[in-house]
Amino acid sequence: MKPMFDRVWLNAHLATMDGPSAAPLGIIEDGAVASRNGRIAWVGRRADLPGQATETVDCAGAWILPGLIDCHTHLVFGGNRAAEFEQRLAGATYEQIARAGGGIFSSVRATRSASSKELFNSALPRLQGLMAEGVTTVEIKSGYGLQLESELKMLRVARRLGEAERVQVVTTLLAAHAVPPDFAGGAAAYAQYVAEEIIPASAGLADAVDAFCETIAFSPAQTAVVFAAARAAGLPVKLHADQLSDLGGAALAAAHGALSADHLEHASAEGLRAMAQAGTVAVLLPGATYFLREARHPDIAAMRQAGVRMALSTDMNPGSSPARSLLLMLNMGCTLFRLTVEEALLGVTCHAAAALGLEDRGLLRAGLRCDLALFQVNRPAELCYWLGHNPCSGRVVGGE
Repeated sequence: MKPMFDRVWLNAHLATMDGPSAAPLGIIEDGAVASRNGRIAWVGRRADLPGQATETVDCAGAWILPGLIDCHTHLVFGGNRAAEFEQRLAGATYEQIARAGGGIFSSVRATRSASSKELFNSALPRLQGLMAEGVTTVEIKSGYGLQLESELKMLRVARRLGEAERVQVVTTLLAAHAVPPDFAGGAAAYAQYVAEEIIPASAGLADAVDAFCETIAFSPAQTAVVFAAARAAGLPVKLHADQLSDLGGAALAAAHGALSADHLEHASAEGLRAMAQAGTVAVLLPGATYFLREARHPDIAAMRQAGVRMALSTDMNPGSSPARSLLLMLNMGCTLFRLTVEEALLGVTCHAAAALGLEDRGLLRAGLRCDLALFQVNRPAELCYWLGHNPCSGRVVGGE
């Protein structure tokens, strides 16, 4: 008789992320997960397993979670800004560093001058570090090219990373990240350039379009120009919103049906309610809050009250969050933002999937992709508790 399943994972406990609101982790002690054709075919108690598998994997008592998802990274970039970090510690201000040619534009220069091979080789260990922690899907933004060819170069490198490793890479065009100093025109003209030139050229390379709506970047009206072009190209949108001030970014993201609004330190309760109604996910980035020593934190209580889904991510980037560990973000989300363990773990699984518009992962549920992360811990809370420890004992990507 032909086995029902390709593979089954036994001797494990499950955190399915698919439980009721009172117990959202969906814990199953002594459970099993079975796969067929790269999809989860069955989840439940081992005693109820309905059939045999071609291959059986003994998980040695590990906890199985859906494969972790890092839904907001700037993982591809040239150089780094450790020297600027040192200067800030010595008393230099951001303005002084920027005037001396530092800040985001130092990353732009380094990224523009780097070859695709150099960008790939520098990004690869950063990606592999996330994978070692149980990450099976990662979003990678452009945004350090700020010109057509350099933005496309970043997207191509991101695509190559996904082809080279057993991980799914989702690409986001963030050409509207800042106004390049060598651009002949202001923010409005550059936003138009992004809309008319870069977005159409990114077809097939970008899965979504992002923008930085802030006083130092693009206004709501300029952001709307970029979003209109994304919609015309058939691409969903995301938004860096309300990080430094309340420009109404949360409400703007909601009005455009954005997949997510990210940062949100200054978002209003009204904007958060609009996000909840639109289904826009709040992506929380505690690494940036920590690294920049920001006193203002996202209003988690207002998010809970509004019913906004909260995701959690590294925001890995060279300037404001050189964070290379999603597990560390679990702890920071809990300690800095006072998330519960349940909120933090949902934030790197099912809610992170929603922030990327991916409905086929983030839960242990029959019919979804068989992306799993295995951890040798006694209880899931340890993933949020330990600092500097990686208990991941294995990953499964598409059933393999």
